[in-house]
Amino acid sequence: MTDEHVESPVNDPRRDFGDDPWRLVVRGIDPELAGQDETLFSLGNGYLGMRGNHEEGLPLGSHGTFVNGLHETWRIQHAENAYGFAEHGQTIVNAPDAKTIRIYVDDERLNLESSDILDVRRVLDMRNGTLTRTLLWMTPTGKRVRVETRRMVSFVSRHMATLEMRITVLDADADLTVSSLLVNRQDLGSVRAESAGEGLADPRKSEQLTERILDPGPAVHEGGRSVVSFRVHDSGMTLGVGVDHEFHVGEEGVPVVFDGVTGIGTDSGGGATVSAGGLFETRPGSAGGSYPGAWHTRVETSPDRTRHMFQGIARQGRTVRLVKTVAYHSSATAGLPELIDRCVHTLEKIASEPSEERWERQRRFLDGFWDRSDVQADAEPGVQQAIRWNLFQLAQATARADGRGVPAKGLTGSGYSGHYFWDSDIYVMPFLTYTTPFWARNVLRSRHRMLPQARTRAVMLNEEGALFPWRTINGEEASAYYAAGTAAYHINADITYALARYVAATGDLQFMLSGACDIPIETARLWASLGFWRTERDGTEAFHVHGVTGPDEYTTVVNDNLFTNVMARFNLRFAVEIVRRLADEAPHAYAEMLERLGLDPSEVDAWQRAAEGMHVPYSDAMGIHPQDSHFLDREVWDLAATPPEQKPLLLHFHPLVIYRFQVLKQADVVLALLLASDEFTREEKRLDFEYYDALTTGDSTLSAVVQSIIAAEVGYRELAYRYFDHALRVDLDNLHLNSADGVHIASAGGVWMTLVQGFAGMRDARRRLSFDPRLPAHWGGLRFKLEWRDSRIAVSLEQRRIGFEIVEGDSPVTVRVRGEDVEIRPGEPREVELEDQGPDLGTFRGLSAGILPREGDSGILPDLLLPEVPVVTTSIPTRPVEW
Repeated sequence: MTDEHVESPVNDPRRDFGDDPWRLVVRGIDPELAGQDETLFSLGNGYLGMRGNHEEGLPLGSHGTFVNGLHETWRIQHAENAYGFAEHGQTIVNAPDAKTIRIYVDDERLNLESSDILDVRRVLDMRNGTLTRTLLWMTPTGKRVRVETRRMVSFVSRHMATLEMRITVLDADADLTVSSLLVNRQDLGSVRAESAGEGLADPRKSEQLTERILDPGPAVHEGGRSVVSFRVHDSGMTLGVGVDHEFHVGEEGVPVVFDGVTGIGTDSGGGATVSAGGLFETRPGSAGGSYPGAWHTRVETSPDRTRHMFQGIARQGRTVRLVKTVAYHSSATAGLPELIDRCVHTLEKIASEPSEERWERQRRFLDGFWDRSDVQADAEPGVQQAIRWNLFQLAQATARADGRGVPAKGLTGSGYSGHYFWDSDIYVMPFLTYTTPFWARNVLRSRHRMLPQARTRAVMLNEEGALFPWRTINGEEASAYYAAGTAAYHINADITYALARYVAATGDLQFMLSGACDIPIETARLWASLGFWRTERDGTEAFHVHGVTGPDEYTTVVNDNLFTNVMARFNLRFAVEIVRRLADEAPHAYAEMLERLGLDPSEVDAWQRAAEGMHVPYSDAMGIHPQDSHFLDREVWDLAATPPEQKPLLLHFHPLVIYRFQVLKQADVVLALLLASDEFTREEKRLDFEYYDALTTGDSTLSAVVQSIIAAEVGYRELAYRYFDHALRVDLDNLHLNSADGVHIASAGGVWMTLVQGFAGMRDARRRLSFDPRLPAHWGGLRFKLEWRDSRIAVSLEQRRIGFEIVEGDSPVTVRVRGEDVEIRPGEPREVELEDQGPDLGTFRGLSAGILPREGDSGILPDLLLPEVPVVTTSIPTRPVEW
């Protein structure tokens, strides 16, 4: 999957985020950038995510609070239905919003769009895992008010988030009201979306459901605590949300009189209950009643909104502090009362600890993350900050997913409806596998849990084994467009590939014994069923796979897609390997597996034969690998003649128009060159790269990272860096004009891949680590750590050397550096001299379609299109932009 188009680099769109490599800093407020900034400043932990909305609610791109896996289902209305089409769509639910806190000073509301804001600064601190904001407001009566906020979504307690607000009236006493809200925006119609291409049917955006989604359930309100519950209307999932409030005035604490709860009678049959409690106070030992200077609080409720109001006199220079602790719990099976109890338990546990402890635990968690995962580059200003922002997004999308999948946008936006794609298996899993393997194991568990639905889907498609969904939340296929969805059978091999890399890197055979071995076996069965044997012209037999779609969604339902066949071959080989390994090393588990799956050893022999006989397309005339059996028969789309206003192509041209041409949405053959790196020579990679680079639109953010890695390997070093630079800043600078929909998580994972696999040249073929570095010429060095078989290896790369040191673990590790074995022992760092950073083919002068040509480039050069290639079309299907 994926998206987007690339703007020309002529006008540098880079924003100033400050020069601190650990913090993203934005000064001022630009309403035009609201949606983008909400994405950049999102916080999450893999289970719970909160967009970076301002506490006051405006300016607004789109509100968003998301719980991983919490979704609604809806029946897909096909214009013309057919057997086997996906029947039910799935859309992530916008959970009730606890971020909003409104301030009124002398009855004037702080409104960031209209109030007199003297100064404002927002900071995303990637070392502490917090979003802070400092704001100075001049009220209409001339009083200056300082408002400071601090926000965190906890990595340690995955169900918990904390929001803290400090308010200080600097010049004089003032009447102050603080209104803390919990709002079901999903059903109140307050969710607004912002992205490029308004008015166009954009498959990258979330569906807009018009029926009510969250049905209110029981609620409990007591003092400063409210706990509400909802049932998702059609999916039946349940959700509980609890909020605790601590209110402090100055250092001593001023009593807060609880005035009760109003509005319960407006509940629409949800069965809400209230325990009004007594006096809610901040000073222990106070008796009930009113006090001079006391603050008053009350709770107003309705089915979709809960408001805690704090009202009193803010004394000059005395800070008023509100701490808001929020708990979210969701389930596919538990009842609403149970979720209320879970929320109460979470809030009670947090309340029993010192308030600062939660912030300190967050820092300690991230200290461990950065120690394992940081990549340090001796590079130009801004690069280190951008690298860390991308790595931080990976932590926020995966750390506490705990057996759930990784949405394409993480939990930073509703783009792609919160679906899981193959993106995470190929682009996110390498980072997890080699930095925090347990997180990788958790993501693989989510795939294992989908096996029952995958088996059912295979039967529906008349195949054996299992067919995993191309896009999903609950394990069922949710893609209504089968040509670019269900036909992408490569998802099976992608999942198996991710599992194989994990097992090779960790040696975690126990995970396979726990049932994960079913994945390669059932997916191998599908390939054996889907493919067929055919006698070739030279009399040999070859195994073919027809009617599939590869990673490139601009070329669908083809025969012998190279990527699919190469990955299917890997899938079949790994299945053979794992079955035979279990037979040798775990005979009892092997016997149980044979019985559980009804596996006959003859199947394994058939997989081996199919793998060795797999047809891999190759053109002797062209000297390249065709993307599929008929790809080279099509006309070539003249990308140089296609105006930027008509990109991405998927939003401006009917699919049938696109499918007739040689034009790519994203890397396909080039991705195969990376994933099956040891099966192609460097010369084959160079020729394939040169051909397909000119045809790849860059409409997908998945392309730049792959093109960067292969460009670096074959010797186009300057182009490799341009692609890396684009991927590094795709969201930070909104290069694809849709960052408001959420972070491109796969691209963020690809940034790590580009650094480690591209510039450091790391490969892991045949279950061993190897390095062939390609450090950019203007960089001084690169440092990172990798986990390999219970050892952590620190890697340091410079222009003339690469060094290795085991920083954790007791066993030696052998790596290969440009074909030579290097043994690394604990306590004995090793260095290897480097003569160079690989071949340098100079500037790539052809059209780099994914970035668009540099000024003066004319497009595809004649020496890249040999006579055998179809002539570039002279009737490029353009149309007036205003049409």
